[in-house]
Parts: sequence; C-alpha cells; structure tokens
Amino acid sequence: METIKRDKIERVLGIYTKLLNGYLINKSEESANYGVNERSIQRDIDDIRNYLEADSERIGCINSVIYDRIGKGYRLEQIYKMKFSNSEVLALCKILLDSRAFTKKEMSDMLSKLISCCVPEANKKLVTDLINNESFHYVEPKHKSDFLDLMWDAGQAIRNCNYIEIDYLRTKDKSLVNRKVKPVAIMFSEYYFYLTAFIDDDDDARKDFDVINDSFPTIYRIDRIKRLNILSEKFHIPYSSRFEEGEFRKRVQFMYGGKLQKVKFKYSGNDVDAILDRLPTATILSEDNGTYLLSAEVFGKGIDMWLRSQGDMIEIIERSK
Repeated sequence: METIKRDKIERVLGIYTKLLNGYLINKSEESANYGVNERSIQRDIDDIRNYLEADSERIGCINSVIYDRIGKGYRLEQIYKMKFSNSEVLALCKILLDSRAFTKKEMSDMLSKLISCCVPEANKKLVTDLINNESFHYVEPKHKSDFLDLMWDAGQAIRNCNYIEIDYLRTKDKSLVNRKVKPVAIMFSEYYFYLTAFIDDDDDARKDFDVINDSFPTIYRIDRIKRLNILSEKFHIPYSSRFEEGEFRKRVQFMYGGKLQKVKFKYSGNDVDAILDRLPTATILSEDNGTYLLSAEVFGKGIDMWLRSQGDMIEIIERSK
C-alpha cells in the first residue's frame, strides 16, 4: 500500500513539474511511462486541477490545466490574475489618498479592502505601514458628502440611456435648482467627481448659461447633487453624434463649461512635459533657447485661472474660437 501511495505521489509531482515547465501532457504517453492505465493519469490531472483551484487565493491568480485539442494533450494555462501585486496595491492606495475625493470613513474602508488584496498575507502589514502616517493625517473634502451610491445610480442611468432629474446646489448663488438631463459620463478631476449631461435645447435652464446655444454637455459636481431620480423616459443620441468622453476629457481639464477655444502661449519653465501632461491637447509648435511655443484646444474659462497661476512662465500669445 505504501509503495502504491509513493508511486502515485511521484507520478503526480512528475506530471505537475512537466506542466509547470510548459510541456504538453499526453495521457497515453504518460500511462506508458509510469506503467498505469490512462484512467489513473486522468485522475492525476484532476488532482492537479483541484490543487491549483484551492491554491488560487494564496498565489493571487488562477491557473488551470486545459485540454489542447490541436496538440492533443493537457497544458497549464494562467487564466487570469485574481489579485493585484503588492506594488500595484501600494500605488493605488497612494493615488486614493492623494485624490482626497472621499470622506475619511469611505477612504479607510476602501484602503482596507485594497490592502486585503496583498499577496502573501505577510505583505499586508508592509503596505499598511507604508501608508499609515498619510492615512492617519488624511484630510477629507469640505463637503463631507457620501455620494458613492448616487454616483452608481448616475452610472446606471448613463448605461441604460435614462433621463435623470436632479436637485443641484449651484456654486454662484448657492440656490437649489431642478434639472432634467441626459447623463452621458462621469469624470474625475482634482478632488471631485463630475457628471456631464445634456440639457434639452428648449429647457428654460439654458437662459442662465453663458453660452445659450452651447452644444456641449453641462458639468455638475456630483457631491452638489442633493437628489437624483432615474426617470423611465429614455433618450437616444445617434451613433454619429455620440458623446466621445475621452476626447471631451482631453479638452475640459478644469471642469468649467464654455466654448471650445484654441490658446497659443509661450512657456519658459523647466519642465515642458508637465505642461503637456496637464493639457493633453497641447502641441509644441517651436522651441527657441528653452522657450516653447505651444497650442492647446480647451473648453471653458478654467484655462484662464490655470494660465494665470503659472506666473511669468507663461505668456498668452493668441486665442481663437
């Protein structure tokens, strides 16, 4: 009995080693090698499959033994990674903390869940130690709003093309206004999440706009949405006129509405890459002794505040609508 058990262990380990090394396992060949029938080899492969499935949580990815019909044998395949690497978890924690987008409780909960993804278990403490001080001194946003569920509802309305009705706290006069809109995207920029949505052309709300016939979506800060109701009414945007979130995002860096404009300016600072990263549509037109001439396409007035904040490093040359 002991001999049979030892032979079984050696056989399973031998097949497993071959799989790890990328070999194709043919049942008839292995049965001949080990002097057993093919049913025994099949049971060995099933045992290896069961082991890999049970081990998936520890190693952070799912491996499986699959049958290759072309090669007519079994091989090992990593189906997908189930967990973040430790360095990825640390990077995500740092990004979350730096975003300052959530209440202290929400941030603490999300960090705990992220750190639980560390592999192996011992590394959870290492990551926790690396972010402990920053987490302890985390400063939550002044609005102190829990908006994650509301943001999820907005996301569902976007996916299903449902109109939504919102009560929104305006910035300029602190009044609560009611809007019926077509939601098209959720975006994040500098501490806040935003909902971009279209207002119907005949809506009376347009009379307060700086640009009455603005064909671009309105931007709402999600923490200022005090109530959101998903309506049963659907909207349809033709494919040819669909909202290109990625292209819009390149041009609306400062979450202010307004017209699309091109700005040409000179930059004489030390790091032009920082300008190109800040303004994804920016292109370098020329360079003269460390001074760059750039052009960027942007929406709204937010660019003005940013340009002024750069002081003498930026000189505006031209604007065009």
